[in-house]
Amino acid sequence: MSVTKVVVYPVIALTALLTTSLSFLNAQEIRRDVPYATPAHARQVLDIASPKGAKDLPVVFWIHGGGWQQGDKANVQLKPQWFVENGYVFVSTNYRLLPEVDMETIVRDVAKSVGWVSGHIAEYGGDPKRIFVMGHSAGAQLAALICTDDRYLKAEGVSFRQIVGCVPVDGDTFDIPAIIWTAEMRQLAHSMPQAKFGHREKFGNDPEKHRNFSAVNHIARDKQIPPFLILHVSGHPDTSIQANRFGSALTNSGVASKVFGAKETTHSKINDDLGVAGDPTSKVLLEFMTQSLKR
Repeated sequence: MSVTKVVVYPVIALTALLTTSLSFLNAQEIRRDVPYATPAHARQVLDIASPKGAKDLPVVFWIHGGGWQQGDKANVQLKPQWFVENGYVFVSTNYRLLPEVDMETIVRDVAKSVGWVSGHIAEYGGDPKRIFVMGHSAGAQLAALICTDDRYLKAEGVSFRQIVGCVPVDGDTFDIPAIIWTAEMRQLAHSMPQAKFGHREKFGNDPEKHRNFSAVNHIARDKQIPPFLILHVSGHPDTSIQANRFGSALTNSGVASKVFGAKETTHSKINDDLGVAGDPTSKVLLEFMTQSLKR
């Protein structure tokens, strides 16, 4: 005989929860599946969350992760609510994925999406001259690349002057040849088979492409590269060494940068916890954004 457990919530607690949820919904405007290309592929769309009555607010442009093969703009946890509550317009973009398209097409999709934001975000209360580019995992590589290799944004009519900050979150591909070598040597050392579709293949199986898709190779003085906050999991050897290597290269070229290693977290959790009350990484992120807007 099965027993159904009935959970009874206190009326006061339930009322408070509903009030909070309704208050948030009433405080923002949400537009979903806005196309950023003409004609648009099903994945060439973005979502926008903005405070009601917003005008000239700074913009957060978010790039999801998923190994360039999966993931979705809807997987943003608390980010829309958190950024809106802190006075930002939040944009989350989709892009076409491997293996349907190659890596070059993915990068150009993301840049095209930023180009659309530059031309249209004022209609949704955002300031196109104050854009933060952020992304997690694969999205971290894409964010870092378009914010160091200016060819992609220039092709969409966007200047680095419009990007006030870049925040890659726990990426391991700022230096792609290094992660390929690391991963393959690890497999070899343990007599394990190589990945059939690892970083080598994803980035084109061509050393020149591997170098060109590495943000670390596009850092130079006087390019007006925006300030960087590089977030990573302190206990993860690959993302930690990539973050510190990338941060050092930026600093050595005169680009403002900060590297922050989050403790007692994981690759997924550092992303999921952005916007959670008391989260140390979220605090560092907001401080970076406030400082960047004052520059």
